[in-house]
Amino acid sequence: MDSIIRIGHPIAFGTLILFSVIEMSISAWLTAMFASKHNALNSNEKARVHYTLFTSIWTILFSAVYLVAFMLKSDNLLASIASHAAFLFLTWILWIAAAAAVTQLIGGVLHCSTQTVFVYCEKLNALEGFAWLIFVVVTLLLIFVLVRGIMSARRGDGYAGALVDI
Repeated sequence: MDSIIRIGHPIAFGTLILFSVIEMSISAWLTAMFASKHNALNSNEKARVHYTLFTSIWTILFSAVYLVAFMLKSDNLLASIASHAAFLFLTWILWIAAAAAVTQLIGGVLHCSTQTVFVYCEKLNALEGFAWLIFVVVTLLLIFVLVRGIMSARRGDGYAGALVDI
């Protein structure tokens, strides 16, 4: 199991970072367009895009820190099960809020060929899709870390134990 985690952790967190960079790019582009052209539907649209931008930057920065901490020394406090669980739970809350906010804003899925309300229809659809995709990735990572925590607790190492045995 440890060898799977040693290989899977960088892949999973790398995937999370990649999708978050894409989401950050979309939301940053929308933010720039709203600022320069003043063509957001309302302040609600801008606020939700800004929140998604914040959440994607949060995920990129902290996922990179956790990835580096795990790669350098997998038995430190930052690479512990409890630390991962806390970070992933907070990130999970941020992403469900971001995905739900964008989904509520556009009313589910926009049909760009028939709608005339939103200026950047395709970008908002992409923003929504990647927000839900990242939410699913974070959910799967959180479930895995919680299962690993239960295994560690049953072994007697507790939740503060390392993700992998040294």
